[in-house]
Amino acid sequence: MPRLSATAPFIHPECEITESTFGAFVEIGKGSRIAHAVFGDYSYCDRYADIANAEIGKFANIAAFVRIGATDHPLHTAACHHFLYRSADYWDDATNDDAFFAHRKSRTAYIGHDTWIGASAMIKPEVTLGHGAVVAAGAVVTKDVAPYTIVAGTPAKTLRLRQPRDIAERLIALAWWDWSHDTLRDALPDFRVMTAEAFLEKYGG
Repeated sequence: MPRLSATAPFIHPECEITESTFGAFVEIGKGSRIAHAVFGDYSYCDRYADIANAEIGKFANIAAFVRIGATDHPLHTAACHHFLYRSADYWDDATNDDAFFAHRKSRTAYIGHDTWIGASAMIKPEVTLGHGAVVAAGAVVTKDVAPYTIVAGTPAKTLRLRQPRDIAERLIALAWWDWSHDTLRDALPDFRVMTAEAFLEKYGG
């Protein structure tokens, strides 16, 4: 029997999951905290990922200690501390600032299909990683990343293309990430050995 399932995510111990949904063959690494997030089919995160207010595409590869949608503190007010919006934790007669939390949840980060986010990288709220994009370990991504582009650094900047633009466009058109589980299995030998260009020649796109 395969370790991963089409019917339920594989969630390792010590995870905190809040109002999140998971597609088929999803894995959540030990100690990860997932809040208000959607994981597409086949996506996974390794140990101690912290992901909030995010939509993760299919086949996303998220390494250990990655943070996506890192929540912000208010900077336009006289203070930026928790007591402003988690007020009920401090006073019996105060309520939490629901409007602040609603605004925070609305700032969704979008992670495309077939992406790879290296260890300890951070993706800020409202950032979009295009399909096929790669984020180097330790990078801090503050702006959108184009499809099939590799970024690195703090703040992250383009390092190089993962695939030439024409190949990237053809891969997006092929959209192999939408193939059935059985079709993926049939194509597995070609996925393993063919270049992207050779794969496209055989399968279209």
